[in-house]
Parts: sequence; structure tokens; C-alpha cells
Amino acid sequence: MTESHLQRVTRVPLLDVNRGNQLDAQAIQDAIQRVNESGRFLFGPDCQQLEQSVAELCHVDHAVGCASGSDALLLALMALGIGPGDEVAVPSFTFFATASAVTRLGARPVFVDIDSDTFNMDPTSLREVVTPAMKAVIPVHLFGQCAAMDAIGAIAQEHDLHVIEDAAQAIGAHYQGRPVGSWGDVACFSFYPTKNLGGFGDGGMMVTGYSSLAEELRLLACHGMKPRYYHSVVGINSRLDSMQAAVLNVKFKRLSEATIKRQANAQRYRELFESAGLGDAIQLPEVADQMDHVWNQYTIRVTEGRRDALRSHLADQDIGSEIYYPVPLHLQECFQQFGYQAGDLPRTELAASQVLSLPIFPELTSAEQEFVVEGIARFFAAERSVAA
Repeated sequence: MTESHLQRVTRVPLLDVNRGNQLDAQAIQDAIQRVNESGRFLFGPDCQQLEQSVAELCHVDHAVGCASGSDALLLALMALGIGPGDEVAVPSFTFFATASAVTRLGARPVFVDIDSDTFNMDPTSLREVVTPAMKAVIPVHLFGQCAAMDAIGAIAQEHDLHVIEDAAQAIGAHYQGRPVGSWGDVACFSFYPTKNLGGFGDGGMMVTGYSSLAEELRLLACHGMKPRYYHSVVGINSRLDSMQAAVLNVKFKRLSEATIKRQANAQRYRELFESAGLGDAIQLPEVADQMDHVWNQYTIRVTEGRRDALRSHLADQDIGSEIYYPVPLHLQECFQQFGYQAGDLPRTELAASQVLSLPIFPELTSAEQEFVVEGIARFFAAERSVAA
């Protein structure tokens, strides 16, 4: 990298949602204005359009909007009849909502170790924890890479388990040519602003190939009410509002383009890291065979206990990074009652101590990526200098 090139970049944020939003700023404003003028703030045509677009993307017949990705998981479990006395297999290396939805219904989360390369649920570990009380499994497509759904699905079929895909970070990803959302009984998406398809607040979506399940999801998301003021079941209030849907419809048109840019950024990182000779210092993320990764996060491993020092160094360089996730779910204080201890899920615990996510958003420039890699290279060069 040339000195003049370096001078053009002085900081790199972990995420810059404004860059992406500015690409469609006028179209977004126009869409919001149309909703404002229509007065249809809930269940409007924008919501229906987004549901149709997501269903088509996932190659399924039905999509149901809701208020958040967390609610999507809760509603999916409710619709499948999960309750007290039931067990649900979940990865421990994921965001809190995957397991909290299970416990909110009085069921027990059974935590499953991960595959070291992909960070996703390990099918072999899943098979080891199946019990007669287990009713469902929630594989998470973490960081934008689909879990091994063929193997997980086979185990689920063998033991009559429902499959709920947590696809919050993986909209548009594929495995063996099939999109996420098409593998399970139901799949759950999040439109939180940091996601690949992010709104201007919270929002979520559930997709399924079963019409009866879609009807149940829609019923439960609106207080169990149909027709108005008649309640056949106790649901919750979880609606995707028309303002969010209008914004997402505009941004949906760029989703494929944004995914291609994320994939290009991931490839450029690999080339830059290999060129810098950092292969011994960090482990780059792996993409499994037949996988179409959409890179919600670009997550490296930093070995030998140097992760936190590197992150501090990057912060000093004004380079954004984040740890997803520093404490595995099975070791969280609020889940102590389930009896897990340190050492129970060794691959998960090792990952939590090593992972560091770097900027990967679509509008990230090559110069900014070079600045990130150079910052990491300086850290390890300084370490080698001290050691010498």
C-alpha cells in the first residue's frame, strides 16, 4: 500500500448504515410519504409486498411479518406448540434471542456445541443431546452462512423434531442450491438495522411452506384475534408496521447487489491477509462446501489469548470491531438453572475467547479494507519486535 493511499483513510467504522441508506434516500422518503398519505400504518400494501418478496426469495409459499426477529422465534415456537416440559436444541454460540424465546414458553433449551470451522450447530453434537422430551431444534445460520441443514434435517426427521431456522443474519444465503428459509418447518428473519436487509428500527418475518402453519403464525401475531375482537387463542401483539415495510421494499431491490459486494469484500480480505503473511497470527473464516455465504459478519479467530489486545489496538487506530459473542449462552447467568458449567461445550467456549468481527458492510472500500489489514499487521509486527 502506498503512503498516499494510507493518508486517504484515517478511520473505518464497523458498520456505516448511512452509506447504504443514502443510495436510496429519495426513494425511501417517497415510500414513507406514500404510507403517510395513505393512513394505512398497519397491514397495508407495503407489508403484503414485502411478505411476497421474501417468500419468493426463500422459495416458499407463505411469509408473515412481525415486529422483530426475536418475536419471530417466539411465534414460531408458539405455533408449533412448544411449552412446559418440552426441550428445544439450540446452539450456545449465538445471540440471546434464540434461547430466550424457548425459556419464555417454559421449555428447556438444550445447548449444542458448534462446528469449529463454520461456527454453526454441529450435527454430531446435536445427535448426542436428543432426548424423548425434545420437540424442536433451532439451527442458527450464523454470520450469514447456512448451517448443515441436510444433516440436521435428517436427525430431526429421525426423531420427529420440528425445525425452526434462525435466519436472522442470513437472508439470501444458500446451501446446496437451496435458500435459507426453505429447509425447516418455519424460518425466522430479522430486519434490525445491522442486518443485510435492515430497516429503520425493529422488524421481522416468518416464512413457511405450510398454509396451516402460516395461518397460525398470523393469528398468534395479532393477539389470537380473528375476526376482530374474537380470540380463539392467546397470542401476542407483534406487527410489522407499514413504514418499516415501505423502507424495506426499497432496500430489498438492492439486496442481491449488496450481497455480491459483501462477498467481494470477504474475498479481498482473504487476499490482503494472505499477502500480509498473517496466516499464522489469525485464522480466517471458512466457507463450507456448496455454501453461498452472505457475510453479515466477517469473523476471524485470534489465537494465544491476543484477541482483546488486538481489539484494543484497533480501537486506538479508529478501526471498528466487535466480539460476537463474548459469553456463550450456556454460561449466561440467567440460564444457570439448567446446570451447565465451563468445559461442557469446549468448541463454543474456545470460539467465544477468540472471535473478532471486522467491517464487511457493502459500501466498504478497498482502501478501508487495506487500512484494517495494515492495522492488524502493525499489531503483530510490534509483538514480534518486542519478542525479539
